[in-house]
Amino acid sequence: MANPVQTTNDPESNQILASDLLAADESAHYASLTDALEQTVFESFDDGLYIGMMSGTSLDGMDAVLCQFAADMSHKEQTQQPMQLLATYSQDFPPRLREVLLALCRPNGIQALTPSADEPNNQPNSELDWFGWASKAYGEFASEVVNNLLQQSNTDSESVLAIGCHGQTVRHRPQMGFSLQLVDTNVIAERTGISVISDFRRRDMAVGGQGAPLVPAFHQALFSDSASTRILLNLGGIANITVLPANDDPVIGYDTGPANLLLDAWAKQHIDKDYDQDGAWAQSGQVIEPLLNQLLEHPFFAQPHPKSTGREDFNLSWLKSELQAFDKTATDTRYSAADVQATLTELTAISACDQINQFISNQKQSSVYVCGGGALNRYLMTRLQAHLPHWAVTTTTELGLQPTWVESVAFAWLARQTLMGETGNLPAVTGAKKGVVLGQVCFA
Repeated sequence: MANPVQTTNDPESNQILASDLLAADESAHYASLTDALEQTVFESFDDGLYIGMMSGTSLDGMDAVLCQFAADMSHKEQTQQPMQLLATYSQDFPPRLREVLLALCRPNGIQALTPSADEPNNQPNSELDWFGWASKAYGEFASEVVNNLLQQSNTDSESVLAIGCHGQTVRHRPQMGFSLQLVDTNVIAERTGISVISDFRRRDMAVGGQGAPLVPAFHQALFSDSASTRILLNLGGIANITVLPANDDPVIGYDTGPANLLLDAWAKQHIDKDYDQDGAWAQSGQVIEPLLNQLLEHPFFAQPHPKSTGREDFNLSWLKSELQAFDKTATDTRYSAADVQATLTELTAISACDQINQFISNQKQSSVYVCGGGALNRYLMTRLQAHLPHWAVTTTTELGLQPTWVESVAFAWLARQTLMGETGNLPAVTGAKKGVVLGQVCFA
């Protein structure tokens, strides 16, 4: 039989005893709820299902993956796969949302937008109003993508632990200490019934990092090999490299310059296509060597790493100003739009390979593994191979993951790191003072 509650004749003492009992009950109840939460959710957060989402700088669409990671990814025996890709889904952006996002990526770009009835209708246009409108619209679109992925894979939302959603970068200003990714995760959590983890970059920046690139930490977790040095080249809107040493040396990773961002923008303007299929249009042109040399004078290329860049440095307006300057100084300005596309392709290849060659000069022959949409550009791949004659230029398919899904899987992995309370950044890559847990959680 339980001991009876002892009382005194002092009313104040009795009040104190009662409050102590109430506090004890609340504490026990809280502990019980915490234990139940850990047993039902967090006991499997290391090897449960995750969704990763990515819409890159090129804004060509949103990719989503459903994947599962091994409980201990450090064991990479052939009998145990560190990651299983269970389902993939990709969807083009709604044209209006893409137009607004592109406008928000340019300072004062929204001034050119003509609002409809259900859009911000202040004159002059308010960038904050459009940011808010696009955040919600992005959240609604991302929710649709997730639900389509779940439906196609016949997966119940309750079996997914979290969604890692990068959001859309509309400003990346590491020199000013901030980076803005646009997304309303509350909408995604409500529409899908799944907790969402986002805002991965700013915690790294809070400890002195550039907030980018973040994918090298995932590259290390999934692709590192103690027997050989591996180099990964991600060709998204911006190109970045990851050097995975065979020994215990720190991983190196940083942005090398523009990639699909300029190639796609120039193709859209001149051949009215979202991208240059297989690089065929670029291959039909001739590289303008003086223009290429002029473009390579951009100060970003001479900066030491760690470094990162984006639309703020490389955009269509910058390219047009460079062409105008070139036309004023060149003795022969007879060139076609295809020639410019060929030159931009060479710019991507040279700026990336110049950096890669710094790390492979003393290495035995091996491979550079390409991922991102640029891996599908056959002409660009041939130009990379031309500048890396002693190394095989292949794709991450050789490592078990198709190049178009690498970044989406990376943000699923980063979401897992957040739930596990594990660091998601590499200080040697971003320049941060220490490793930190990245991301903010919006619970469903």
